[in-house]
Amino acid sequence: MSPALDGRTPEREGTLPEGYRVRRARAGELAALTEIERAAARLFEDLPLELDIPDEVTTVSGFREAFDAGRLWVAEGPDGSPVGFAHVEMLGEEPHLEELDVHPDHGRRGLGSVLVQTVCAWAAAEGYAGVGLTTFRGVPWNQPFYARMGFRVLGPADLTPAQREKMRQEHARGLREEQRVMMRFQTAIRP
Repeated sequence: MSPALDGRTPEREGTLPEGYRVRRARAGELAALTEIERAAARLFEDLPLELDIPDEVTTVSGFREAFDAGRLWVAEGPDGSPVGFAHVEMLGEEPHLEELDVHPDHGRRGLGSVLVQTVCAWAAAEGYAGVGLTTFRGVPWNQPFYARMGFRVLGPADLTPAQREKMRQEHARGLREEQRVMMRFQTAIRP
């Protein structure tokens, strides 16, 4: 399932359990993605993040924008309904994985890995040199997960103006600067 990314693939080749698949989202599924995001956010409730994450979810209009631009994928469960998603926005000149969530009832099956691989393969096919994201430091299913997928942490000197602004906006929303990190997967070698 893992497409080549200029000879590179995030992590190892991803496979999905029988009955699951990753595909583009459908217009009628956008409201369901908010519920998946809310359910996945509950995993953060016992962490010392000092943020009310479960109440902060993407709006249907936010998903609609990504859907209309062709930057929204879902992991479909055996019954054909979405159980996870990857939501990509443009941040400056490069794709930014704004949100990746898998409903906890379907977690630990490789769905997140295949969603990330799909986004990175799409970015490479579209000619983008990389994919960025922001995530929590030290949360096992955040920074360490993406590092295993081939993303690297960007230091302050590596950030583009758009990435610096993204980090500033997150901090203004109450995400503590020391808990957040910007990461990037390079899909191709820049000339």
